[in-house]
Amino acid sequence: MDSEDPTDEVQYHIELAPGDITGPVLLPGDPERVPVVAEQWDEAESVAQHREYRTMRGRRDGTPLACTSTGIGSPSAAIAAEELASVGAETLIRVGSCGAIQPEAGIGDVVITTAAVRQEGTSDEYVRPDYPASADDEVVTALVTACERLGHDYHLGVTCSTDSFYAGQARDGHGGFRAAGAEARMDELREAGVLNYEMEAAALLTLASIYGLRAGAVCTVFANRATGEFRTEGEGKAAEVASEAAVVLDGMDRVKREAGVDHWHAGLSLDG
Repeated sequence: MDSEDPTDEVQYHIELAPGDITGPVLLPGDPERVPVVAEQWDEAESVAQHREYRTMRGRRDGTPLACTSTGIGSPSAAIAAEELASVGAETLIRVGSCGAIQPEAGIGDVVITTAAVRQEGTSDEYVRPDYPASADDEVVTALVTACERLGHDYHLGVTCSTDSFYAGQARDGHGGFRAAGAEARMDELREAGVLNYEMEAAALLTLASIYGLRAGAVCTVFANRATGEFRTEGEGKAAEVASEAAVVLDGMDRVKREAGVDHWHAGLSLDG
């Protein structure tokens, strides 16, 4: 078989094969953030690196998990999701940074995505535009539980995913260029209660729903467009929250198996 055939057992872009990773896969954009995420684990090792896709695997509190970078934007994130699903990944958690558009989401706070506005083009290649990009309830619950355990300030709500860091998020481009209607679109999103901008969650959540996977997203706020602040503060928070959420999900899955149920519900307890 041609080594560049995307149906080959070793996935062409991420260079992983079935069995290379187990447990939830955390998905930062920047390959340099993969070891930053792995610092939250008790043990870690490198598995693969090709183009923007870098993967490490390890354990936290005995729970197996992995981390694969996706690069910037939904097109490359969708490639990662496709190929990770092909090697057996069942839970995907986007881990990143974001720009808040609500004043209450302060620099360094954590935003947990419940659903995403599909203001990107990749998910449109898969399904009609009115198909929802919704986070998995169990992943959202695990991320909230992790924030509560860790004591991090967090916000829960809708994210907007864009294809452009500049024009799509109402920022000035080169020479002060401003896309027509960008400011009005941001104001409309703010009025509708949308919390933040980022660039990958909508595609990831859409693909996960189509393929029957669990997925969610957690980001640290680096910029607040309502207050004009920008600081790369609390970079490790989203990584810590996602890593702890993997442990929580492992516990939830164990309790579900013991109870003989398929879905987590309020009648179950992680405390046994």
